[in-house]
Amino acid sequence: MSRPAVRAGDLAALAAAALLGVPFFCALVVSLMPPEAFLAREPVFWPLRFDNYGRALEAAPFGRYPLNTSLVAGAVTLGSLVTAILAANACARLDFKGRDAAFLAIVATLLIPGHVTLIPNYLTMASLDLVDTYPALIMPSLASGFVCFFLRQQFRNIPRAYDEAALVDGASRLQILRLVVVPLARPAIAAMAIFQFLAEWTSFLWPLVVTTSPEMRTLEVGLAALYDVAIDDGIVNWPVVMAGAVLVMAPTLLLFALAERQLVRGFTPEVGR
Repeated sequence: MSRPAVRAGDLAALAAAALLGVPFFCALVVSLMPPEAFLAREPVFWPLRFDNYGRALEAAPFGRYPLNTSLVAGAVTLGSLVTAILAANACARLDFKGRDAAFLAIVATLLIPGHVTLIPNYLTMASLDLVDTYPALIMPSLASGFVCFFLRQQFRNIPRAYDEAALVDGASRLQILRLVVVPLARPAIAAMAIFQFLAEWTSFLWPLVVTTSPEMRTLEVGLAALYDVAIDDGIVNWPVVMAGAVLVMAPTLLLFALAERQLVRGFTPEVGR
């Protein structure tokens, strides 16, 4: 039996994947080089210098940063999913006056750049005396217009007959949502959970603005601070900085590799039918 021919689209996808992997590969290579070899622009691939990772861990509290980032990303993911599921269910499966206007208002939030809300959000957190706290890192991201929009489209694909049958059996609207709608849209919800978690894991600007102490920093902010401490003789030790970058990128790449199939299923139009 002959093997199927490789399609041009597959080759293009492989080329794009290789191109996107170049930054990570370069960071990995630099992180394993001695500083003097990097400054001399003489690549040294053996022996490998894993002590750069030890220096990165000593220069910045990378043991605390993952804890902060995981806590914030997990809370934001859970909170944004709860609010998005409730709003998407109301906009997709309930009939009430002003439903379409409410949905348009949610979609309109997608047109507002995040930089516009940066100062109002900070002033709100400052007025509540929450600056440099976990609530300040979590609260502004507990509602996502994109997640609501995406789940609303998925919920609309679920036949209304399921709701009617459940209502006849005496189920409430919340029970229908929990026992019927959510299980049928589980791939889409899981995809949005992964999307939100990765987005929050790599968030930089808001954690930088709303945190002041090193103990409250997240990974991205801590990595930026590594520039100030990874200095030898007045020169930035780039292998140490790249070691910190690899430590930050590795969990996201691992999560994407483990959840790739779930992401594809979640973004498939047939999901939920």
